[in-house]
Formats: sequence, structure tokens, C-alpha cells
Amino acid sequence: MFVGLGTLINVISIVLGTIAGKLLGNRFNERTRNLLTDILGIVTLISAASALISLGDSDFVSSIPSGGPILVLLASLIIGGLIGSWLNIEGRLESLGFALKNRFSKGESTFVEGFVTASLIFVIGPLAILGSISDGMSTGIDQLLLKSILDFFASIAFAAALGWGVAFSALPVGIYQGAWTIIGFLLGSILSDYQVAAMTATGGVLLLGIGFKLLRIKEIAIGNLLPALVLAPLFVEIATKF
Repeated sequence: MFVGLGTLINVISIVLGTIAGKLLGNRFNERTRNLLTDILGIVTLISAASALISLGDSDFVSSIPSGGPILVLLASLIIGGLIGSWLNIEGRLESLGFALKNRFSKGESTFVEGFVTASLIFVIGPLAILGSISDGMSTGIDQLLLKSILDFFASIAFAAALGWGVAFSALPVGIYQGAWTIIGFLLGSILSDYQVAAMTATGGVLLLGIGFKLLRIKEIAIGNLLPALVLAPLFVEIATKF
């Protein structure tokens, strides 16, 4: 077993799931595909609620002053959003999506939406970071195997509703998780339980935004909030000093 195997399996699972979903999606009319998108939005909101429970995690709450979890979350999102907006992460993702669409699927109107939405969904969860770090440390790929199974079935549903753009989300997933794998290889285990809880809760907020987008409630530039996932463990560590 080599370092990076977990991410490779994850990337392949997304592509295979997309192929299966696209084959199924071609049998559905537009109303059914819209219903699938609504279902994905609802399930994403449920996942967000589950992640936000981490705000009450005992390790998280006890490690910092009273009211600290909300302040850590707020600071991570605000500063992360400012950094993400400055870097224009959302715009870059969309530009990449349009470039891929023009090259591979000019006639598919939902290509960019599928690419951006799936990319964000697949990198936001804590398994993407923790599993990649574990892979880099050579302590196992169990977490990434679980993520691969989840992403496979999610890819089927997303591809059935949104098309081939979902397959290309494997590119940013591979780059993102590959970077965390390298960090794990170089630094070893770097996150404590309360840092994981902070990151999970922050990811829950991002999932809320994606759910709102899928349900056509509110368009939020979730890509620009991705730096918050990195800042949350850092800010909670700073908060423990007070």
C-alpha cells in the first residue's frame, strides 16, 4: 500500500459513480431531475445539522472560554470568507468548470453547477482532511475508503440530476486531498479532538449554504468560505490559551 492510495480510490469512486448516475439520469425527464436536486438539497441540510452538533462537543466546549465555540465559528467564517474572496476561489472554480464544459460537454446546461457543487460537497467534510492526513502518515485509509463509498453514491445522485460535471470534481478533490496527504506525511498527526470538532462545525455551516443553493433558496459563494475549514482548528487552538 502506498501513500495517496486512499485519495486515488476516492477519485475513481467519483468517476465511476458519475458514469452510473449519468446512465440512470438519461432515463429521467426534467421534472424528475429537479426532484433529485431537491432531495440532494434536503439531505445536505440534514448533513449540515449533523455536523453543527459538534458545536456542543464536550472537548470543544471545555477547551475554551464560555461562548467560545460560536466566536471561533464566526471568526473562521468571516476571516476565511475575506481570504477566499480575495483569492476568488468560487470564481476560479466556476472558470475551471466553464473551461471543462467548453472542452468536453458544450451542450450540457448543468455541467458547471454539477462540477462546482460536487467539488465543494466532496472536500468540505472532515473525512477529506482527517482521512488524507491518516493516509499520509501511513496509519490506514479506512476513513478515505468510507468517504469513497459515500462519494460514490452521492456521485450517482448528483450526476443523475446535474450531469458530467460531477466527474470532473475528482480533479479538485484529488488536489485538495493530495495536499493534506503531503501535510500528514511531513507533520504527522496534527489535529486534536477539539480542533476536529471546530472544523466539523464550520463544515456544517458550509453544507447549509450548499443545501440552500441546491434548493434554490439562496446563492452563497461557498467556495470563498473554504479557507474557514483551515482557520477553525487554528483559531480554537489560540482560544485555548485564554
